Amino acid sequence: MLELHDAPLAPLTTFRLGGPATRLVTATTDAEVVAAVREADADGTPLLVIGGGSNLVIGDKGFAGTALRIATSGFDLVGTTLELAAGEVWTDAVARTVEAGLAGVECLAGIPGSAGATPIQNVGAYGQEVSATITEVIAYDRRAGETVTLSNEECAFSYRHSRFKADPERYVVLRVRFALEDADGLSAPVKYAETARALGVEPGDRVPLTQARETVLKLRAGKGMVLDAEDHDTWSAGSFFTNPILTDADFAVFHARVKERLGQDAVPPAYPAGEGRTKTSAAWLIDKAGFTKGYGSGPARISGKHTLALTNRGEATTDDLLALAREVVAGVREAFGVTLVNEPVMVGVGL
Repeated sequence: MLELHDAPLAPLTTFRLGGPATRLVTATTDAEVVAAVREADADGTPLLVIGGGSNLVIGDKGFAGTALRIATSGFDLVGTTLELAAGEVWTDAVARTVEAGLAGVECLAGIPGSAGATPIQNVGAYGQEVSATITEVIAYDRRAGETVTLSNEECAFSYRHSRFKADPERYVVLRVRFALEDADGLSAPVKYAETARALGVEPGDRVPLTQARETVLKLRAGKGMVLDAEDHDTWSAGSFFTNPILTDADFAVFHARVKERLGQDAVPPAYPAGEGRTKTSAAWLIDKAGFTKGYGSGPARISGKHTLALTNRGEATTDDLLALAREVVAGVREAFGVTLVNEPVMVGVGL
């Protein structure tokens, strides 16, 4: 294992923000990952696990403990069954499944980060979520001190949530297994309206896999959601806030606030989210509260391409970013009575 001390963490995140770690260990095998975790737990040392760094906000003071960067590799495809090592680059893995003619994750193209992070967040976009194709997650259980295999049901997936996110100190993901579909080179049924429009098809239709992937990549790039070192709109964590899910009673109050603020003809986005619950759009809330694309005058601003992304314009600090995030949260709450929740993991800081 490669070991560094007083090691910068900002270069390991897509925000490019945050102070150093007391110690940074890079593990390239599952055995090294487990050994590093066991060592930290035995010593009582705080542990920060880093994959692709696309969902992390690290404080300017850094991390007082061991940062473990998972850099394992492994793409094992047998028939329609895929096993990925946690350190595999997710965008590359999606591209390889499309090349193999297998459907199920093609609309998750362009999402930055590592394969091991996908079950934690139940990563989803454009009508697909990894929970629909994950069959098992192999993880090191820090509480039990052993490697375990969790079924899809045991992962307790929900919208941007899972068992791993609910208990972040317990599991370190090592490998993820997927069941993909051989649809003769066609995609899974297109579910997302925006994707269907871009493809010129109806929801429920299938299209060639490469066409689905390329269309999603274009849609994401247009919103600054595909990493590009030269484009500061991509120096972000993607969507900074999750879409709020409201009870029927809360949605009724929210709906009334919308009409009061925007007029009787205003209709907020609303999507079924289970019995007695409705999901609305965080991006819509932010925009209608007055935080439009490019909002801000400092080194941290809302993306010029998408209101849901907060960005580092190159000279920002984490404190700059959090000040902007707090301003947005307060503004949306004041305008609509809805409290936005951050999607990235906060390390040493909070809203």
